[in-house]
Amino acid sequence: MLIGIKDLYGMKINGLDGEVGHVDEVLFDDQHWTVRYLIVDTGNWLNSRKVLISPLSFGVPDWYEHTLNVNLTLKQVENSPDVDTDKPVSRQWEIQHNGYYGWPYYWGGMGTWGTYWYPGALLTHSVVEAEAADQKATDQKHANDDVHLRSTKAVTGYGITATDGHIGKIDNFMVDDKSWKVRYLAVDTRRWWPGKRVLLPPDWISSVNWPLDTVTVDVTREQIKCAPEWDGSEPVTSELEDRLNQYYSRPTHGVNDGAGKTDNSIETVCVS
Repeated sequence: MLIGIKDLYGMKINGLDGEVGHVDEVLFDDQHWTVRYLIVDTGNWLNSRKVLISPLSFGVPDWYEHTLNVNLTLKQVENSPDVDTDKPVSRQWEIQHNGYYGWPYYWGGMGTWGTYWYPGALLTHSVVEAEAADQKATDQKHANDDVHLRSTKAVTGYGITATDGHIGKIDNFMVDDKSWKVRYLAVDTRRWWPGKRVLLPPDWISSVNWPLDTVTVDVTREQIKCAPEWDGSEPVTSELEDRLNQYYSRPTHGVNDGAGKTDNSIETVCVS
């Protein structure tokens, strides 16, 4: 199921033995475009301390009740490593955080979650005593890695630039609630085409200028204009996904010429 990141804000988080707090913010990895943490405001029971909750602890969300159960006790949350949510999260903190919960790392593999595509699958490769030496070596290897975690609230509103000019702004992020991967950027183009909202896959992103708040996509304005329209107030239905899959499977991503090169010069003409 695809859900909007904005639907997570304010969501109640329940632990195994009580309420943890509510979602204040979401952090995603800008390399894999995957949600890595919810920033949860714990409210009165921890003096409004903010904690990071990983999808590795998620149960099944209850979207009707706007509630997410997590497989953590309140004591575990209370004793979890402190983090300053106003500063970038460091890899050293992530290593400490995962070590505290006994979780393997999501980074270092070819998949979205290590060598896997879902957080639950990564947990089947949990850290055990026999792996302690390898884990320690991995800690040292990755301790100084750059971390590419971004705030969804901060990136909402970034401008979208096509190959031939500015086209809109990011209005939301559509996320798969099993893999927690960002499947589409919800883009508002209404200043250019009244009433038009479209969904763009991150695969089309060619670069991001973080200081200038701009995302550049490797397609033309016409290709974006021709994309299936999406009503932001409605869920992403299977019918719309079929249309999106059909549209984005067209060779507008670039055609491989057999030598590892692509041609992105294909013209797209909208059909009325």
